[in-house]
Amino acid sequence: MVDETRIWAGERVTERSAREDRPHARVRHRHWRGRRGNGGTRPEEAAADGSGQQRPRGSDPCYAALDLGTNNCRLLIARPTGNSFRVVDAFSRIVRLGEGLICSGKLGDAAMDRAVDALKVCASKIGARNIADSRLIATEACRSAVNGEDFIRRVERETGLALEIVDRETEARLAASGCTPLVDPSSDGAVLFDIGGGSTEVVWLDRVETRDGGPPAAVIRAWVSVPLGVVTVAERHGGVKVTRDDFEAMVNEFSPHLAGFVKAVGPHNCGRLHLLGTSGTVTTIAGVHLDLPRYDRSQVDGTWLGAEQVRIVVDRLLAMPFAERAANPCIGVERADLVLAGCAILEAVRRAFPCDRLRVADRGLREGILVELMRADGVWRHRAGAPT
Repeated sequence: MVDETRIWAGERVTERSAREDRPHARVRHRHWRGRRGNGGTRPEEAAADGSGQQRPRGSDPCYAALDLGTNNCRLLIARPTGNSFRVVDAFSRIVRLGEGLICSGKLGDAAMDRAVDALKVCASKIGARNIADSRLIATEACRSAVNGEDFIRRVERETGLALEIVDRETEARLAASGCTPLVDPSSDGAVLFDIGGGSTEVVWLDRVETRDGGPPAAVIRAWVSVPLGVVTVAERHGGVKVTRDDFEAMVNEFSPHLAGFVKAVGPHNCGRLHLLGTSGTVTTIAGVHLDLPRYDRSQVDGTWLGAEQVRIVVDRLLAMPFAERAANPCIGVERADLVLAGCAILEAVRRAFPCDRLRVADRGLREGILVELMRADGVWRHRAGAPT
């Protein structure tokens, strides 16, 4: 496999405006986007995408964020609050869009059908709301597949949604924007990692408070994007029966991709940093650690785990037969063959950055999109009464 790892380190950068890296996305969305689109059409006059539904009269404007990844299709719709936002609708479905991609180089017919079916649900949910603005992104599977652009055109034809294939830098930045509120302000920063289905982003974060009354803005010292995720690693090494040797082989495949990043960030004191993980892998580890009878975001998001607690859970998962992993309420059948690949990627990150603490984030790209959209519209600045 060609090493497509990308590393950046240099002057610190903060969040961009949500518009700076999507100059053409705004005119392509068909659903109502408030005062800046649709010829000024009022929300109660605009029909939902192909459904004929009318949007609720007088409803408060919402913002929509969609993330179509290698494994999942996820949507959040939210309204701004005093210093953050409140989710009013959400959708998540495992679609495995990248199934078989590592061998064939293209998206399979069955995988695309699954994704389109999920996106039709998303289109219906978006169409039923008064949407002030939105951003709909696709990541590694569509980036790397030879038919990725063709699939994006099919999605627009069949669902009315104009997805934007984002680059790895944008993916890293959006994950940082979504997770920055969980960085411990008493630390020197955090090493954020986002283990996806087809790629993994690792970001060195500072934290600063914003002046607009909203969430803290992401300040990035360095980032790396590795073209390996839970789906690609599991397909290469297996995910049903995983021995300790198999696990170490996964770790050893991933670890070299971090070597240049560790060198780029230079000397650091891991005792003054903490890990910050966003993905199904770390939320699963937290759920198993807490022995939850069913997955509960309110108990997982923001949870702190010590290094030894993480090790114990990973050892426990390695010792579980596949059927037991599938039966665990925090894993399930759809993730049972992927979770150990994710644990191996996590272990590679932990070895590169042996921090004592890991904070778990059940948030990420979608929340980052929402923050950037709302910040670009000045919603918190206006609410705080600050001058524009």
